[in-house]
Amino acid sequence: MDALLTARGLVRRYPGVVALDGVDLEVRPGEVHVLVGENGAGKSTLVKCLTGVERPDAGTMTFDGRRHAPPNAAAALRAGIQVVHQELTPIPGLSVAENLFLQRLPHRFGVVDRRRLERRCRALLDEVGLDVPGGTRMDRLGIAQAQLVEIAKALSRDARLLVLDEPTATLTGRESGRLFEILRRLTGRGVAVIYISHHLEELYEIGDRVTVLRNGRHVTTRPLREVDPAELVRLMVGRDLDQEFPVRGPAVPGEVLLRVDGLRVRGAAAGVSFEARAGEIVGVAGLVGAGRSETMRALFAADRAAGGRIEVRGRPARIRHPRHAVALGIGLLTEDRKAQGLALGLPISANVTLASLRKVTRAGLLRTGAEARAAEELARRLRIGSSGVRQIVRTLSGGNQQKVVLARWLYAGTDVLIIDEPTRGIDVGARYEIHRLLMDLADEGRALVVVSSDLPELIGVCDRILVFSRGRIVADVPRPEFDAEHILTLAYSGYRNGRDDRDSGDGDGGDGRDGDGRNGKEAERP
Repeated sequence: MDALLTARGLVRRYPGVVALDGVDLEVRPGEVHVLVGENGAGKSTLVKCLTGVERPDAGTMTFDGRRHAPPNAAAALRAGIQVVHQELTPIPGLSVAENLFLQRLPHRFGVVDRRRLERRCRALLDEVGLDVPGGTRMDRLGIAQAQLVEIAKALSRDARLLVLDEPTATLTGRESGRLFEILRRLTGRGVAVIYISHHLEELYEIGDRVTVLRNGRHVTTRPLREVDPAELVRLMVGRDLDQEFPVRGPAVPGEVLLRVDGLRVRGAAAGVSFEARAGEIVGVAGLVGAGRSETMRALFAADRAAGGRIEVRGRPARIRHPRHAVALGIGLLTEDRKAQGLALGLPISANVTLASLRKVTRAGLLRTGAEARAAEELARRLRIGSSGVRQIVRTLSGGNQQKVVLARWLYAGTDVLIIDEPTRGIDVGARYEIHRLLMDLADEGRALVVVSSDLPELIGVCDRILVFSRGRIVADVPRPEFDAEHILTLAYSGYRNGRDDRDSGDGDGGDGRDGDGRNGKEAERP
């Protein structure tokens, strides 16, 4: 079968870096072509060249038998190439329907035909399984719901090539299954798909062929059925990973560092109670919409809570603002590290000290030498891969960006770390490093609370798992009883009469919004 898209010998250079070094790619109509590699392997740069965001310095591309050199993203879109990016870019002040059909709004007598717009929107949202009104503002949706809107937007155009970058990073297994059904329908109609993901198990469920990149170079392209997962990892990282998760002995929990009693987010009918002890990693599992992220953000006062009590080291704590949480030794690593956790335009050093500026200032002036020394020490400890602590954080890989956020909270002296989606969008090699770091931090006597949509991750790193279902904790499962099927059954236990995670009265669980979808400000405890 003739290829729909070909790229030959693509080269893309940046100052001091060769992002693509003679890369080849061939994508056929009707196939799901998996593109894998560690962060920094060149995947994103390759997609940018294919879609007109970047221009290659050398090499050629063809699309549907014709020379392909789009001057911008709009030209690539007109050619029939649609991308769903990992980093979402909705317009928050507009509705879901307006975001779906931006610049293509149906008109009647010179005004927007709202009835036709809502009808078209409803059909697309039903296809991806998202049960929200089309008039809902985008800034009231969580990151998982926004991801489904982006997928629906891609389906609204007659794309011939669909590029999906980490599309299931925030989706539950059920939502991922819906996505795979959609992709099978599309490929059955001859649409080609480039699929980028760090979740190896889903690659084998949906992929036909795989192209592996490493250090900006093409390693191999083969039918996926001919490459087992261990070999695929070896091709990606250039070495063997003996096991998926680091080995850690049984935890010996110490004193209770954090106790939460009846913490309730707005819109939730019930409060949440749990505790975290020194030296243990407490996992938080649940469906999108279960209230996991809302609860953690309310605990940190990033969003407003409706009630509840918090104790830190056995003493009552009134947390009205995130700075109060930090002063009490609590740190929050949000699931969207780029939008909410990092100052992308600042260097590593500034990001590390951001929550503890008093340590590196004197008489109101920043001591840049002290800032650099503090960042350098933590960069060595956490093995942050960079050219130095003056490197801009935006240019780091996802794994190294996550380490920078960890470094910030270590520098702030926090001993209770709440970590939401610790390895979202991070490659298999870096995931192992992050998991090792989490275990090391617990072994040093910190209490870690880890929220993750990746159940194998929770099973691999945690000492016990709290299972959320519709805004409440339905089980506290100890490690000896870990079983994926049992935990999933518990997570679904709060959903009755055919209702699932699309119908979430307590928020989406993915962005930390309050239960009614509005942004909270300061948390006021009664």
